[in-house]
Amino acid sequence: MLCAELKSFHMVARLGSITQAAKKLGLSQPTVTTQIRNLEGQYGVELFYRGGRRLTLSDEGVRLLPMVQTLLQQEADIEFFLRNSGQVQGALRIGATAPYYVLDLVRGFREQFAQCEVTLTIGNSQEVIEALEDYRVDLAASSQLVDDTRLTRLVLGHDPLVLAVHRSHPLAVHNRVPLSALAGHCLLMREVGSTTRALTETLLREAGIAPGPLLEIGSRESIREAVLRNIGISIIARHEVPDNPQLKVVELEGAPLIAEYLYCLKERRHARLPAAFLKLAWEKCPA
Repeated sequence: MLCAELKSFHMVARLGSITQAAKKLGLSQPTVTTQIRNLEGQYGVELFYRGGRRLTLSDEGVRLLPMVQTLLQQEADIEFFLRNSGQVQGALRIGATAPYYVLDLVRGFREQFAQCEVTLTIGNSQEVIEALEDYRVDLAASSQLVDDTRLTRLVLGHDPLVLAVHRSHPLAVHNRVPLSALAGHCLLMREVGSTTRALTETLLREAGIAPGPLLEIGSRESIREAVLRNIGISIIARHEVPDNPQLKVVELEGAPLIAEYLYCLKERRHARLPAAFLKLAWEKCPA
């Protein structure tokens, strides 16, 4: 069977990078490289032109790609069908940018489907949407607004963006500050792909504010720990700031509300488990 090799081919073709493909597939870079070389060597074809930092599809690779996409789609459909066919058991996979909105829904869902296995994967907005589009999750809760005719969407809630600072930070004496107050301060930012980061950069750019040196940290939990150590300040959704006496929440003038959306592929929204979760979300969050 060529399933593993074809999956690696498909991801490299999409991303143009073995390194990025390996990261998405959860494999090592040498493993992906070996799988591609095995596929090419076994059939005597060249699937990629290798030059520079990005791999591009050869003519044979271009012709193979749609066939592989069809095959992987069929595999995903079969796997999804089997998980949703039982009357009692099954498995539901959820991707989310944060647990705050979906955990109550998961609890309600588990009350209805006690024997169902639920997997909750946390990532940034871009990652969870990509996981949904790649059929790696069945539902995605994301703060990224996506207008895609393939997706159904409902709003789970709204939350204001606020400034989180340490109690000893100079800005902690204020309850509300303008964006200009951030000038010169070390700003803790999520990685590229985070909706909060994108909104923060837009706010600062439109206001003409230049903060101090940026410190990029790849998770909201680590950002909170950095604020607790007074390493810097961070713009963050209000419900993501923990109740801690060492933290101060400061309102930001002109900061928008950040929405959280629940997405599902339209082709799968009527399947037993996704439909039950969507129904529960609609009843609890009819916004």
